[in-house]
Amino acid sequence: MLRFALVGCGRIAKRHAELLGMGQIKGAMLVAACDVDLPKAKTVGQQFNIPYFSDMHQMTQEVPCDVVVILTESGNHAKHAVELAKHGKHIVVEKPMALTLEDADAMIRACDLAGVKLFVVKQNRFNIPVVKLREALEQKRFGKLVLGTVRVRWCRPQEYYDQAPWRGTWAQDGGVLTNQASHHVDLLEWMMGEVESVFAKGTTALARIEAEDTAVVTLKFRNGALGIIEATTATRPKDLEGSISILGEGGTVEIGGFAVNKMKTWSFVDKQVGDDEVMEQYSVNPPSVYGFGHQAYYEHVVDCIANNKQHLVDGLQGRKSLELINAIYESMETGKEVFLRFRPKHCRLGG
Repeated sequence: MLRFALVGCGRIAKRHAELLGMGQIKGAMLVAACDVDLPKAKTVGQQFNIPYFSDMHQMTQEVPCDVVVILTESGNHAKHAVELAKHGKHIVVEKPMALTLEDADAMIRACDLAGVKLFVVKQNRFNIPVVKLREALEQKRFGKLVLGTVRVRWCRPQEYYDQAPWRGTWAQDGGVLTNQASHHVDLLEWMMGEVESVFAKGTTALARIEAEDTAVVTLKFRNGALGIIEATTATRPKDLEGSISILGEGGTVEIGGFAVNKMKTWSFVDKQVGDDEVMEQYSVNPPSVYGFGHQAYYEHVVDCIANNKQHLVDGLQGRKSLELINAIYESMETGKEVFLRFRPKHCRLGG
């Protein structure tokens, strides 16, 4: 039984705590919670009858645990991961893994030196329709890829940003691309392949925050395909969609819903046995905006640690989408097309 401890007991912690603390993950148990705001840790601790702390070092010293789940502000992920890796704990870190490439590299290096695994939470990769889409790509059913598009049209009113002073800041959070759309950016790159260049525009349309709440991005992939990212938290009055579509010479797949969770189009030039059932079998409605993927994600984490398997989203994989997001911000600041691989000069994220 792997013992998990939480560092950070904010909004997203509820989802993690319920999965780990209510026996929903085979081979995993929740043993402790920590937050610098002790009442937040106390709420989790009392709900699941576990010890709670305001100091993560004290927690790891007093409560035996195997894995620490970092759910703190995005800008603090790297600092906490580097310090906790020294205690010999495997690290699970919420998206984005960090805000700067230097911080991401420090996390990877610290975990390598400590001999522990680093997992970056990208639970949408485990959504049932997304798994089916990836299967079709690996079977090369699309042939030549033409266009990949992700759309994040969500509603985050000012009250959401006002819940915590770090939200929407360059130093600790970033905007819609870093926070809400980071999963979708990851999915697009995972499906379409390496990015050659990006050109982006962003604006702060409705929210009173430092970073953008609305952005559009065009991408060119190394395989010649093109891509589009459309992301906003300024949809009103409620969430509209979180989707991905992949178009190729051999077919088209579109996954919609509001959490990349509902198969909307499954159409291929060369039909295979089972294609007619895909729409029914691989279309699911999640209980929340987070989708179903967290449970499958944690089962994957347990399997990787228990059986020493390679994990799907390690530090290097998490870094890829972070580099892409940094390049998008660089393009916004310079008004120019930005080519990967690069080192940011004008990107404000993490600064």
